[in-house]
Amino acid sequence: MRPTGIPAKATRASRLAEDVRQAILDGKMPPGAKINLDRLRDAYGVSLSPLREAVARLTHTGLVELEDQRGYRIADVSPDNLAEVTRLRAELESLAVGIATNNAGLDWEAAVMAAQHRLARTDPAQNPAAWDAAHTNLHTTLAAGAGMPILSEFCLVLMGLAERYRRICGASATPDDLAEHAEIAGAAAVRRDAGTASRLLRDHIERGGERLLHQFRTMTGAMP
Repeated sequence: MRPTGIPAKATRASRLAEDVRQAILDGKMPPGAKINLDRLRDAYGVSLSPLREAVARLTHTGLVELEDQRGYRIADVSPDNLAEVTRLRAELESLAVGIATNNAGLDWEAAVMAAQHRLARTDPAQNPAAWDAAHTNLHTTLAAGAGMPILSEFCLVLMGLAERYRRICGASATPDDLAEHAEIAGAAAVRRDAGTASRLLRDHIERGGERLLHQFRTMTGAMP
């Protein structure tokens, strides 16, 4: 029997971690800012212990950094960081979908097509939060079929970092994005064409990353 309080504490910390993560993604906690735990404790109405645990969990997402003797701060953003995130996403997600296309079973096929259907039926203009969730779900479902938890976790972390830049720039889905997602899902889960699925996903991520990098540089005045 588990000691009383452990499940509740874990649930509270998980909920806090997600709340803080969303605040970072939405820009309510700006890049480079120091995290004031006392201020956060008052804002969320919680004790310091679960809050510390929640913030510590976010160091694994790349959104929060621990500085020796100086506490936590929000990870900064830059064109170089965005370019690295895009390159790593292209490499790792294309690797994962290739493995999944060759090896995953019918349950994965069904999950991919269900995720694609939900994304296609979600309007990014009317409900951007739901679209973001559906978009992340499709990409993570594609990667999950590889059956490699560490690879899937890396892909999820990189998706979160890319999502942060999309929200910072106010970027929205284009008709080409919607068509590309459908083509990727079809190549992977319907035709079982690993080479095409990997290439399409890599191209999709690279094109989107280049477009986002241009928007970010324009918005921040960063030099190419």
